[in-house]
Amino acid sequence: MPLSAFENKARIHAHLAFFAYLVALPLGVFIARYLRTFTNSWFWPHAIVNFLITGPLIVTAFALGYQMSDLSGEPHFSDPHQKVGLALLVMYLIQVFLGAFIHWIKFPSLRFPGGRLPQNYLHAVLGLAIIALASWQTHYGLWYEWAYVTGNAHPVSWRCKDFWVAIVVIIWTLYAVGLGLLPRQLRKEADDRGAKHERLNDDVPLI
Repeated sequence: MPLSAFENKARIHAHLAFFAYLVALPLGVFIARYLRTFTNSWFWPHAIVNFLITGPLIVTAFALGYQMSDLSGEPHFSDPHQKVGLALLVMYLIQVFLGAFIHWIKFPSLRFPGGRLPQNYLHAVLGLAIIALASWQTHYGLWYEWAYVTGNAHPVSWRCKDFWVAIVVIIWTLYAVGLGLLPRQLRKEADDRGAKHERLNDDVPLI
């Protein structure tokens, strides 16, 4: 028996949200985590993936979920999956704003040792929190929400659930490996600061 129109909308919502939060968003994180170890030209690839690609996917997935609530006759944000979906959208929007703020507005006097501002650490922690919460959210959707909203006439296959497990393991493994490059990144940043300081000193006239 083919999927109903409601089930098909739910399937599209699930695919978009899964790709947005567990493929596109982590890809943007990995671009920052890995590229900054070797080059200073990492920001725009990171921003393009996490804003121009991930953003429309997240907004579209959220809009579809909102429409499904209307179609089902259930109140909006009445169960954990819907509430967490709203929380993820808000967290993502805050993260985008924070990333732009960090890039364009600087407060040199507030820098921590090593040259970073407090909001840089907040940006990193919030990004990981979004991916962690999205991992829970997609798990809940596959294991529980689909059955609840559709009546489970077409249960989620175990291949989909196994794929979820594989993707989550890959995400956190790649991030852990990326953290292993952190000492190299810190050495590179220290060298860059030293080179910048030397250039500034070269510009000072000797009297």
